[in-house]
Amino acid sequence: MTTLLSIEDLRVAVDIGGRAYDALDGVSLSLSEGEARGLVGESGSGKSLTLRAVMGLLPHGARITGGRILFEGQDLLANGGRLQRKVRGTGISMIFQEPAVALNPVMKVGEQIYDSAMRHRGLKKKEAREYAVHLMELVGITDPAARLNAYPFELSGGLRQRVMIAAGVACRPKLILCDEPTTALDVTVQEQILRLFAHLRDELGAGLLYVTHDLAVIAQLCDTLTVLYSGKVMESAHDRRSVFAAPHHPYTEALLAATPRIDGTVKRLLAIPGNAPSVMDRQPGCPFAPRCEYVTEECQAAPVSMSPVGDSWDVACVNPLSPAAESTEAAEGAR
Repeated sequence: MTTLLSIEDLRVAVDIGGRAYDALDGVSLSLSEGEARGLVGESGSGKSLTLRAVMGLLPHGARITGGRILFEGQDLLANGGRLQRKVRGTGISMIFQEPAVALNPVMKVGEQIYDSAMRHRGLKKKEAREYAVHLMELVGITDPAARLNAYPFELSGGLRQRVMIAAGVACRPKLILCDEPTTALDVTVQEQILRLFAHLRDELGAGLLYVTHDLAVIAQLCDTLTVLYSGKVMESAHDRRSVFAAPHHPYTEALLAATPRIDGTVKRLLAIPGNAPSVMDRQPGCPFAPRCEYVTEECQAAPVSMSPVGDSWDVACVNPLSPAAESTEAAEGAR
């Protein structure tokens, strides 16, 4: 399949107290056309920062200090990010976590959907309104013609989320970046939104880079998986089912052990001891070493590079875990 997005050794620094610290430290991943890749990890691991770096929406005080971001083979960071600005909203779109923040509270939702279609696709207002109605139907909004004139505060959280998704796909992007878009929703609406993303992926043929801390969401929606911790990639594979069945990195194993299951024997959930280090407290070696039950002196001596452990499966661990005797079907119990 054609590679849509390729992030190579991406480094993002943040300025704190007059010093620069690496918030992303050599992140690399790729995404093919039509692929859905999950990006998981604890809060502060660098998931959302990775998406914002791709989108060119880094927060104040953060800047890219190294690496490349290739979209359809072209470097988005070249020429001062000119291409990145050009494809933002058209070739690449981002769905945020909280629609109340992303949507303009004093602008009708219909305008927020069709405005980009008018600017980027050259549609007249009447055509754009008809297109907005079509998009609202596509994302499951009932009576879309009437709701075109509603304001965000007049809609429920689930409907606002659907409006934000409709606005995000209005220009038919090839890549959709999803920053935990279902976190604030109840489980019924979350299920509907996840089904919607799967439908949009089939309908548009778009690639999805989906950030979440919920492994059950990954099991339902994504094909491939990248695990981040403390600004570094710990494990990355082109078959998330294999990772769920037998992770090779202790951090991935710990995340799975902390995930509720609905199959097999009921077991007590295991918390990961300690806390993830802040960007100011990172030590040499594997960043997970202080919390790892398998830690050795070698783990703490020097940075650990990614190494292959299988077909399109890499892990950053001195002593990767051996495959567990757990079936792929059982691992899917997290769903």
